[in-house]
Amino acid sequence: MRVVEIFKSIQGEGANTGRLATFVRLAGCNLNCWYCDTEWRHGIDMSLEEITRRVEALGCRFLIWTGGEPTLQLTEEVVAHFKALGYTQAIETNGTITPPKGIDYISCSPKVGLEVLRKTFANRTIGELRYPYGAEIETPPAIEELPPAEHYFVSPIFLGKERVREEYRPEHLALCLDFIEKDPRWRLSLQVHKLINVP
Repeated sequence: MRVVEIFKSIQGEGANTGRLATFVRLAGCNLNCWYCDTEWRHGIDMSLEEITRRVEALGCRFLIWTGGEPTLQLTEEVVAHFKALGYTQAIETNGTITPPKGIDYISCSPKVGLEVLRKTFANRTIGELRYPYGAEIETPPAIEELPPAEHYFVSPIFLGKERVREEYRPEHLALCLDFIEKDPRWRLSLQVHKLINVP
């Protein structure tokens, strides 16, 4: 597998905010969103044994597969391998490809239309749908149009179009708060790791 980085940190967004996790960031993505804040283009080839050694050394049994788009590389065999070692596994995905079976928690930040999203998650349980939202982004769909999920979040975009990292943009936060006021079934997800400056 091609891996960008493996590290331990606090999950900074969504329903698992504040939970200690081991992150495996896989290289590659099938999209190129202008507001993406992660480096996914470059990585190194690692065997499953090498990844396992690195993950085990960090000592945290909550494993998050992220990217880029991790479904481009992550297989059921790899998920089963870590499940047999006692790991609880989550995935952060853009919704374009169905995640492998065996994943315990799916966090989807949708970057596709409703038709693709429904097909991707047909007969799958989604932990959370977390929509990035800002002045240059379409308003998220109504919950009734979306696949069922345990949690629905909007998250203000932190990154400007010039790809310069910023503090949160107040106008994006205002849009999220207004959106939630209109439908309180949605919740706010802040990227806490950026606010407290952890990886």
